[in-house]
Amino acid sequence: MNSSDLLVPARNDRMLTVEQMRARILDGSLDTVILAFTDMQGRLQGKLLHARFFLDSVLGHGTEGCNYLLAVDVEMNTVDGYAHASWADGYGDMEFVLDLATIRLLPHRPGTVMIQCDLAGTNGDAVRVSPREILRAQTERAASHGWKALAGTELEFVIFNTPYDRAWDSGYRDLEPANRYNIDYSILGSTLVEPLLREIRNTMYASGLNVESAKGECNFGQHEIAFLYDEVITTADNHAYYKTASKDIACQHGQSITFMAKPNQREGNSCHVHMSLRGKDDDGLVFWDAERGARSALYDHFIAGVLATMRDFTLFYAPNINSYKRFVKGSFAPTAVAWGIDNRTSSVRLVGRGAGARMENRLPGGDMNPYLGLAAMLAGGLYGIEHELPLEPETKGNAYESGAPTVPSTMHEAREALAQSAIANEVFGEDVVRHYVNYADVEIAAFDAAVTDWELRRGFERL
Repeated sequence: MNSSDLLVPARNDRMLTVEQMRARILDGSLDTVILAFTDMQGRLQGKLLHARFFLDSVLGHGTEGCNYLLAVDVEMNTVDGYAHASWADGYGDMEFVLDLATIRLLPHRPGTVMIQCDLAGTNGDAVRVSPREILRAQTERAASHGWKALAGTELEFVIFNTPYDRAWDSGYRDLEPANRYNIDYSILGSTLVEPLLREIRNTMYASGLNVESAKGECNFGQHEIAFLYDEVITTADNHAYYKTASKDIACQHGQSITFMAKPNQREGNSCHVHMSLRGKDDDGLVFWDAERGARSALYDHFIAGVLATMRDFTLFYAPNINSYKRFVKGSFAPTAVAWGIDNRTSSVRLVGRGAGARMENRLPGGDMNPYLGLAAMLAGGLYGIEHELPLEPETKGNAYESGAPTVPSTMHEAREALAQSAIANEVFGEDVVRHYVNYADVEIAAFDAAVTDWELRRGFERL
């Protein structure tokens, strides 16, 4: 790292520059530096360093972590099939490449800052299968056209008054939801859990996120906190940090939060993704023709590309076995690969005009890895523009009953769609596709081998 790297400006005035961080470490107000990257499953992984050690030994020289962190399952088991890392190759190191624009205070963890990282091999080359690198590759593709991508993620979660350790001990049975009835848009429903929601909102704002609002949702104890859109990598960084920090805050309140796509038989947790393209300096509209007061041709091609790749890329929007249980007709989770203007029954909903014109992808659930989901959406849209794909007619009315093609209904089906996708190999690279197909194979094999509560209830005595 050279001296110019240390002069990177903070993303906003609530985040820290290197010199501001250094001053706080030297005066004793900061004692812990968390270095974190986002793994395949969308989780923050990394190290908690003593702040003075970080300043003296890591800031200018970097640090490492085992490359198995991008080659494990949810349980952190080392599994076969990855070219990136294996027993045969000895599970070597990856370099943590500090993004010094991401230094954020963690108000819920006094004396602590977090820095988010990219990953590189020991030869200095970027790790191509890293989710953050996959998204960066698509932002560079957009930049080659003179555009930048903006996105916002609307992430739902369910709050339980049962803390994580008791939930684990009970096998996640008989959990107590924070609300006992449907509290969609209910002010009372939100204020009843406001001590937790308020702390999450204020903590997120203090650590650099731009908070919009909180509202109740349909499932018992279900809520959503919304944040202002930003450049796609910033949005993904904030999304990953928010999921980790909100769970940590809930734990401090003796509660728990889940972002599972389908945590029970009621409504699932969605993660609606809004995206648009702008000129690199925010000085040009890409999605809107101001003279005609209508969508631009580029916007239509972008929509067509997202739709054309939706089935192939579903694994990046719905990365877990549980994700597919959310796709139910009449549930506000889409099943039809279709678009409509302000139509919540379709997978792609168009909203806004002028600078506010954007598309909402309603397919992802709360378990989406933000880097992979945003990369898939951006890659599909750019493919549509580059190949000038025509936009099919709008679906009006109930898209569930439209007869449009449907999204994969199981992870098996999504795995096959990605594995066979020529477009995925073109826009992501064969190495990335192989890596995430193997990820799906691991999850499918683990689930297929499991004996579930459903099987026991039906068969233990009666069969």
